[in-house]
Amino acid sequence: MTIRITPIRTGSVRIKTAQKQRKPGGTLRVLFDQKWTAWLPILAWLIEHPEGPIVVDTGETARTVESGYFPKWHPYYRWAVQMDVKPDEEIGPQLDKLGVQPDEVRTVVLTHLHTDHAGGLHHFPKSKIFVDGNEYHAAKGFAGKLQGYLPHRWPAWFDPIAISLAPRAFGPFARSFHLTKAGDVTVVPTPGHTPDHISVIVRIDGVAFFLAGDTSYTENLMVAQETDGVSPSPGLAQITLEKILAFARQRPLVYLPSHDPESANRLLSKQIVLESSELRGAASKIEV
Repeated sequence: MTIRITPIRTGSVRIKTAQKQRKPGGTLRVLFDQKWTAWLPILAWLIEHPEGPIVVDTGETARTVESGYFPKWHPYYRWAVQMDVKPDEEIGPQLDKLGVQPDEVRTVVLTHLHTDHAGGLHHFPKSKIFVDGNEYHAAKGFAGKLQGYLPHRWPAWFDPIAISLAPRAFGPFARSFHLTKAGDVTVVPTPGHTPDHISVIVRIDGVAFFLAGDTSYTENLMVAQETDGVSPSPGLAQITLEKILAFARQRPLVYLPSHDPESANRLLSKQIVLESSELRGAASKIEV
């Protein structure tokens, strides 16, 4: 069995342009920005692997349309984000269409615990769910709510396995965690969007597929080294973007952030990040 990655679009989201690309004023600017992005995909990922199916992020839930689902007192949910998720767009029904039952999913990895990445958790009560331990503790309780997490919406049974990143270098990343025995699916730390954000790298035939979560909102912004507007630590986010670009210069890399409208197409065509950003006008592809 060969490894195969499939994007799963679990609805759409609109955010302020000042969230997509940081502007003067930072997080406060996001709340009062008058400009919205177009509707962006909310992507999760299915990795079909000889050791069993792996899901990276669970996308959003259709319950976001319910009155009171989001805390009305929270300024971000009142003024800075809009969701559009239908019941059949949730990850469970979409896996069914792909011939994979959610109960068959061996492993779920969450890049971070924002609702558009963890909203579909309820589909995976029998899976091993991995998340960075510090991310989990930061997202819990009222302190988590203040930061924009929705811990009160997690399933009652949710008790994730804390990822222990070993001091084992993986390219420019000083720490890593092998998710598979074969060592071909690896977790690396990519802090910035949240302090303990992680990403998942899948290696197939010499190509590294970088399931990036929210390290940036598009590939172009990563290459331009532009951080987002909600990162609590822009300096840390900048270092992460530098490491990703350095990694792309070391080996063929397909960069797949969760809200980039071009991620699915880049995966399909195996379009790699060019070594030189000055040459980005050309489309660099790897033939299967």
